[in-house]
Amino acid sequence: MEVKRLPALSDNYIFVLYDPKQNIAATVDPAEAKPVLNCLQELNAELVAIFNTHHHFDHVGGNRELKKHYPQAVVYGSADDEGRIPHQEMFLKEGDTVTFGGRSGEVLFVPGHTSGHIAYYFPPAEGEAVGELFAGDTMFVGGCGRLFEGTPRQMVDSLSKLKQLPDQTRLWCAHEYTLKNYKFAISIEPNNPVVQRRYQEVQQARREGKATVPSLLEQEKETNPFLRWDDKNLQTIAQTQDPVQTFGRLRGMKDQF
Repeated sequence: MEVKRLPALSDNYIFVLYDPKQNIAATVDPAEAKPVLNCLQELNAELVAIFNTHHHFDHVGGNRELKKHYPQAVVYGSADDEGRIPHQEMFLKEGDTVTFGGRSGEVLFVPGHTSGHIAYYFPPAEGEAVGELFAGDTMFVGGCGRLFEGTPRQMVDSLSKLKQLPDQTRLWCAHEYTLKNYKFAISIEPNNPVVQRRYQEVQQARREGKATVPSLLEQEKETNPFLRWDDKNLQTIAQTQDPVQTFGRLRGMKDQF
């Protein structure tokens, strides 16, 4: 299974999964249809599935147009998003599986950014070392989504699920927010050498016009402040030893950054 990263709108990423053996494709969070249609044309592949992580327009905006061109494509989304995702046909819950190109993906219920948010995790294929996580807006490289419909407790629980996945998992998140995220991270931990190094890497990548997505979960666990609510330094910054309060206060600081 190959993963194609397509830029869309101002800072979105759409992902196209491609199985060259069967010449089929699936897309994750199509913000708009045109980039996906162009990619499918280049691959000469048939779209068979649309995997949505949540209902926001910049993740489902391409559903209707894609269904016009590929009516056989099945639209997947959270059971909790019923009525909010255009053309949704499959209503997924925690523990369900999806299949594409001979690969099985696990459905993780990760509310917080929205009340019905899900993520898709494809464990490594046989003979490979790296898995694929499509996290939508729950986890970003160096950050996490705003709490539009959820609570800090929900988001900590959701991020904990993602944090428990193997280190060698690629994080495919739906926005190029990385530089902003590490500007915040370095502002609260200016003396953290690991965060400093990561910030410099991200700055260099963006200066060269390179995408910062995907990243490895191993790196996120080391440098993403929103996965480190047990870190004593961050607890001191948040002025609490409670993990949920630490996360919530850091998220509030980021909202005002």
